[in-house]
Amino acid sequence: MVQNDTVFAGSIPQFYDRLMVPLIFEAYAASMADDVAQLSPVSVLETAAGSGAFTRALAPRLSIGARYVVTDLNQPMLDYAASRQTADRRIAWQQADALDLPFEDAAFDVVCCQFGVMFFPDRVAGYAEARRVLRPGGHFVFSVWDRIEENAFADEVTNAVATVFPHDPPLFLARTPHGYHDVALIREELSRAGFADIRLSTRAEVSRAPSARHAATAYCHGTPLRGEIEARDASLLQFATDRATEAIASHHGEGPVAGKIQAHVIVALG
Repeated sequence: MVQNDTVFAGSIPQFYDRLMVPLIFEAYAASMADDVAQLSPVSVLETAAGSGAFTRALAPRLSIGARYVVTDLNQPMLDYAASRQTADRRIAWQQADALDLPFEDAAFDVVCCQFGVMFFPDRVAGYAEARRVLRPGGHFVFSVWDRIEENAFADEVTNAVATVFPHDPPLFLARTPHGYHDVALIREELSRAGFADIRLSTRAEVSRAPSARHAATAYCHGTPLRGEIEARDASLLQFATDRATEAIASHHGEGPVAGKIQAHVIVALG
């Protein structure tokens, strides 16, 4: 992973939340929020919260007396997430590094992270921190994307944009969001962090968009792929988006489009 993979600044948070969240994140936010709610936690920590899609799904499912601390390393994303959340006295917003959490040992019943651990520069350290702040018997619940070939739009966008820059293809989507899909590696790294009871499920969903253009714009303008394109030639951002639009339309049609997405959801007992 390169440093720019973690940059969600400028207009990206708004594009990300308006376009990417309904495209690929909402379905998993709902199902993972159910997973967490079934544990009946009193204290919850969310790391790498991004624009708050999971926060919005989980908060209504928590008890009235729950404590919910929502964190992200990226302050602009955290600010945006807080602005999208209805007033809720149970929720505290705090900028925090998931690899160096500013919380006491055994402070939470559940630590959760939706599609964030792929961005950790040291996942074992991040897992060890999650385990440290979990009470004995607490749960670490998180999700990661499966390999890019199991995620239609991301794969098609990556291949299309590569034709614009054949000698230096932007590979953010394959490298980072879809770069941590090996279930054996996930289990091994969790074990190294001290987790013993590890349960993993692979879940397929359907990604839907009003048009191929909508889906292509989401990926090319609402993720750090935009920065990769602009670093090569900012004048080609729209051309790259056009190529991605054509690729998605060629596979899924000219009207509303639907494509497979797939992810792993992991529950590890602390």
